[in-house]
Amino acid sequence: MNYTLNQLQIFLKIVQTNSITRAAKELNLTQPAVSIQLKNFQDQFDIALTEVIGRKLYVTDFGREIADTVENIVNQVYAINYKTHAFKGQLYGRLKISVVSTGKYIMPYFLSDFLNQNPGVELIMDVTNKNKVVESVELNEVDFALVSIMPNIYGIQKLDLLKNKLFMVGNTNFNSVNNQIINEKNLSPLIYREKGSGTRQIMESYLEQHHIASIKKLELTSNEAVKQAVIAGLGCSIMPLIGIKNELSNGDLKIINMKGMPIETTWSLIWQKSKKHSPVSIAFLEYLKLKKDEIVKNHFNWYEMY
Repeated sequence: MNYTLNQLQIFLKIVQTNSITRAAKELNLTQPAVSIQLKNFQDQFDIALTEVIGRKLYVTDFGREIADTVENIVNQVYAINYKTHAFKGQLYGRLKISVVSTGKYIMPYFLSDFLNQNPGVELIMDVTNKNKVVESVELNEVDFALVSIMPNIYGIQKLDLLKNKLFMVGNTNFNSVNNQIINEKNLSPLIYREKGSGTRQIMESYLEQHHIASIKKLELTSNEAVKQAVIAGLGCSIMPLIGIKNELSNGDLKIINMKGMPIETTWSLIWQKSKKHSPVSIAFLEYLKLKKDEIVKNHFNWYEMY
């Protein structure tokens, strides 16, 4: 047998995701490249590792046994690399972070200099909705998670990074007279994020608190989709300021003057109090404590305009 470390890593990711497409996405590879490496790996065995039934990929029992061994091999390789870098006084290892979808506009700025200073650190960042982010913390699948609403989990510690401001927004043609506070009837339809989204939770809380009932509503599954729908004139929505900077600047979106706006929460990095941090996650946490105010000043100073 003559399989490569790359093939082992790709096969393991396919087993973990149960999908060639998702594995390719997480590995930043094309789907054909992953398929080819899977075939080359599979060809070295007389027993099938995977099978396709009804266009869905399944891992065989034999494949899962091989995957267990592969995982041990990959972990040993990481251990070798870690010990080598540690011996040379360099930081090495994985940093796993789960981020709510709107957090993708924030987290990279708090990561870039740290990763540049520590080239031996590998970042794995999952961008998803609030429910899945909270689940990843509960199951101890990540080192940290970025949220804008604190979850109701016992024993959570946090580090506040940035204010989260949310406004009601409409497109450039939205009719607001002299920027006065408007009647909720002018807002229909309202565009919501999907259930499980932190932004939707904030939006529903605001509407209930101010007794605003939408005559008609639309539901979309990403912040970007909501933004494009508002720009196209499909309706209005409550959106985080962090994700609409350019659209406000170029006039594609406008802030609608509403009572109780902006809504303010806090972007916080959270983790389990009982978590045993790796040297990488400890170093990242210390870096943020030292540098977070400077990062906010350098990259988010424009926030104070709104």
